[in-house]
Amino acid sequence: MPEAKHSSDPAKRAKPSTTSRTGPQVLAISNQKGGEGKTTTAVNLAASLAAAERRVLLIDLDPQGNASSSVGYPRGAAQRGTYDLLLGQATLAEVVHPTELERLEVVPASTDLAGAEIELVSVEGRESVLARALKQAQSKQGKGKGVPWEFVVLDCPPSLGILTLNALVAATSVLIPMQARYFSLEGLGALVGTIERVRASLNPTLSVEGIVFCMFDRRTNLAQQVVSEVEGHFPGQVFETVIPQNIRLSESPSFGKPALLYDIESKGAQAYLALAKELLERQRDRASTTTKRAQS
Repeated sequence: MPEAKHSSDPAKRAKPSTTSRTGPQVLAISNQKGGEGKTTTAVNLAASLAAAERRVLLIDLDPQGNASSSVGYPRGAAQRGTYDLLLGQATLAEVVHPTELERLEVVPASTDLAGAEIELVSVEGRESVLARALKQAQSKQGKGKGVPWEFVVLDCPPSLGILTLNALVAATSVLIPMQARYFSLEGLGALVGTIERVRASLNPTLSVEGIVFCMFDRRTNLAQQVVSEVEGHFPGQVFETVIPQNIRLSESPSFGKPALLYDIESKGAQAYLALAKELLERQRDRASTTTKRAQS
């Protein structure tokens, strides 16, 4: 397993999610390597959490805007979005848009988002712009009304830049999608190193929600070997649910729909519904453990 140079124990570096806090769970879906199933996971996990009757906000931080188009907002369809929020030109409430799912809303990536990396360079505290915007929305400028979402899902770019850093600083935890390939192990090692550095300097409570294998083919020995290696380095952090290769997952974005609205009976849609269920069960177990410790 490729590792960053900060700690000899990758399991310690990838601290599992154990803490709770008030406000929504802010979940960054991140992998610095492209093609690992990041946007597919962000969109379909957000939709599946909404189907599980959770209020969810999906924020598209990737200038490609694929998450936005996957929920009905192709490039240029929304006049205001993530760019306006990050540059301080709009509040969170002003850039939230509805989707076809009642409990899922989205902050879409506008066509200007690619320029935000450059424009934010001169902004003081540029890594924390998103965190401040979420905090301001939660406090409602002192009115104490908070936000209506239980989950905020952040779709990160496949790179380490200011947009990804904003996601990691704002996040409660990181969910890492990856393929069961050896090149993907390098991307995992790099991301864990990045999480460690962010936790050390910018977001001390950041944790790893878990690792989910995407485009998974159980028939190959290589896939099983990669899973075993990752489980060995990150015990207890690999989701049991895997996302299979599935044509419906590939087709649904072109219709502007998550897989569960395009074909809920498909293996891809069912896998993400199972992933959402497993995520919620993990969080309930952690909350129960925390309560028992507090009472003992």
